[in-house]
Amino acid sequence: MDFAYSAEDLKFRDDLRRWLTANLPAGWGRTVFEPKDEDERARFRLDWEKKLFKGGWNGIAWPKQYGGRGATLIEQGIFAEEMARARAPEGLNIIGRNLTGSTLLHHGTEAQKQRFLPKILSGEEVWCQGFSEPNAGSDLASVKCQAARDGDHFVVNGQKIWTSFAQYAQWCILLARTDPSLPKHKGISFLLVDMKTPGITIRPLRQISGESEFNESFFDDVRVPAQNLVGELNGGWKIAMTTLAYERGPEDALGRQIRFKLELDQLLETASTLKRGGKAAIDDPVLRQKLAKSVVEIELMRLNCLRSFSKSLKGEPPGPSASMLKLYWSHVTQSMYETALETLGPLAPLGEGDSLSPADGRFQLSFLQSRAFTIYSGSSEIQRNIIAERVLGLPK
Repeated sequence: MDFAYSAEDLKFRDDLRRWLTANLPAGWGRTVFEPKDEDERARFRLDWEKKLFKGGWNGIAWPKQYGGRGATLIEQGIFAEEMARARAPEGLNIIGRNLTGSTLLHHGTEAQKQRFLPKILSGEEVWCQGFSEPNAGSDLASVKCQAARDGDHFVVNGQKIWTSFAQYAQWCILLARTDPSLPKHKGISFLLVDMKTPGITIRPLRQISGESEFNESFFDDVRVPAQNLVGELNGGWKIAMTTLAYERGPEDALGRQIRFKLELDQLLETASTLKRGGKAAIDDPVLRQKLAKSVVEIELMRLNCLRSFSKSLKGEPPGPSASMLKLYWSHVTQSMYETALETLGPLAPLGEGDSLSPADGRFQLSFLQSRAFTIYSGSSEIQRNIIAERVLGLPK
């Protein structure tokens, strides 16, 4: 593939850099950071998305008639790189922008696109993802949450878990079983659920990091208008696969790669200044070998993302190969944060706010957050099954 940008691409990048410089808070990433309180941080991230929308930089890949700017794949890649390089906030409405919107563009009716897409980009409506259940996570097709037809409504009963951002969401993309008599992959439908509907209960889950990004969600006789069905009745599995392909694909992974590279650069700087046994930690030959391994792996992650972008430019749709990206980056970054804690040695358990904690505890928190990487968006076991069966063509 050609790594050089065209004159139009360079102008796009320069315009974005100027906008970021003018709109990020003064001192951003050096003396000014996101709020520590989780609810304040959620409001801050949503305000940032609204600012992106007003500047014409939210949902840039979407068609202009729905509020986007019809950006090319190359421009999307540049956008992901520049946002990560500026350490810009990630936004709160990740499910709405990356998953719901992309799915509706493929499978939604024109009325659904007109109704929902503009309000996702404007930040007026935040979305959550109601896929996993207590006994249907990796085996997603085993969902038991039921939606029974009652006139011009579905009546939903059941439980979801790991519902990202449910406590902040106005809407939910929900997988529900609409025909228990059919094989498990064929009796599922994809619904759009207003989270203000009576009968919905949200319980935030306290995670190992101390954060509550995930929730339990309970649905008791929740009435959902039939017009909120996406695609065909009992055809939700195919639509869910589209959603998950975007969750695992290069559009998401490229921005992650740059953020992880910035973290690795900070780790290398910390290893160069932190003293262990009278010498800099990076002078330990065993540790230096592990750090070098992370440098190589993070660069390979970038090249894998670009290879996927190159395939997309040639017209290949997002598909099972996205599982290779997700499987690779999740394990590579877990390994990097394990090396980070080894670098810190006996100071590793010290968290944010402790005056002796290197880098103000950022690596400890990132290590804890990284434990979920090999579980969400499909566990590593599921990714390996997809790669084996659908990419390599191996028998089940």
